[in-house]
Amino acid sequence: MTKNHIQLTSAEIAIIWTAYMNDSMSKCVLNYFQHIVGDKDIRRIVELAYNTSSAHIEKLTELYQVEKLPLPTGFTEEDVNVNAPRLYTDPFLLQYITHMARVGMLAYSGFITMSARVDIKRYFIKGLSEAADLFAKCTDVLLEKGLYVRAPKIPYPTESSFVDSKEYLSGFSFFNKQRPINAIEISHLYMNGLSNDIGSKLSLSFAQTCQNEEVEKWMLRGRDIAQKHVKLFSDILIKDDVQSPVSSDISVTDSTTAPFSDKLMMFHMGLLSAAGTGNYATSAAASQRTDLVIAYERLSLEIALYAKDGANIMIRNGWMEQPPTTVDKDELIKNKDNK
Repeated sequence: MTKNHIQLTSAEIAIIWTAYMNDSMSKCVLNYFQHIVGDKDIRRIVELAYNTSSAHIEKLTELYQVEKLPLPTGFTEEDVNVNAPRLYTDPFLLQYITHMARVGMLAYSGFITMSARVDIKRYFIKGLSEAADLFAKCTDVLLEKGLYVRAPKIPYPTESSFVDSKEYLSGFSFFNKQRPINAIEISHLYMNGLSNDIGSKLSLSFAQTCQNEEVEKWMLRGRDIAQKHVKLFSDILIKDDVQSPVSSDISVTDSTTAPFSDKLMMFHMGLLSAAGTGNYATSAAASQRTDLVIAYERLSLEIALYAKDGANIMIRNGWMEQPPTTVDKDELIKNKDNK
């Protein structure tokens, strides 16, 4: 290490570790997708996503070597069976990659704000650009194939106006009718509905193919939670005569052969649970009707408890890789005294 070398901060160590874990998982999933995809347009998307994750792993591995940090175990060829029968339809593959590109954009934007060193900042800025490009290409193909699920439409406003009563913020009243949901609230209900629809189908596919009975029960619980949340969001929209988005033809086959290890599937659902909690927090902050804010907070707690139970399953099975941590000074002193 040269005299002028700037060491990574704790935040930078954390985000490159997280990025490595996520990309190593994505590389396994996308490698399997490459072996089952049939549609040539969707194949191009799958290959682009796979090549991007592979390039990220190479760059991060190089960074770990330069910094003389222990490389995370992450996920390897042992965690994927590319010869497993088709578990997903081609439209599902496209919708899945679209969703994960969206998750990636949110993650990279956060990573950029935690980066101080120039090379780390540039890496994640490039990653954000790649995720945005992948998302754009995905939506282009979705539109071309008639698979894009558009947000609900509302009449164009005829004039601007201001809120004239504090009742605008209230979501509960025994005496007055709730105000209609606004466009901002609709957009969040729409996006959360789509995310849970993907999560529901993914958790079902994992329950269908996992080997561990405890994992199977946890995955089915995740499917039920996601379906319940989809129904709640749809009911809120329908109550205000707003058309609930209809999912396109994305589905899971009847294969019971696992393309992924139980360890990978558990990590994946934990990642989506964390993303969902973040989405709900953003939605609660953007919503101005108190019943919606309370609903998002309640649903966030449900996801948090679900994710905690999942983490316990991973720990019991030795699947949870520990993030980099600081030294326990009390333990250090104790060990010194015992020498």
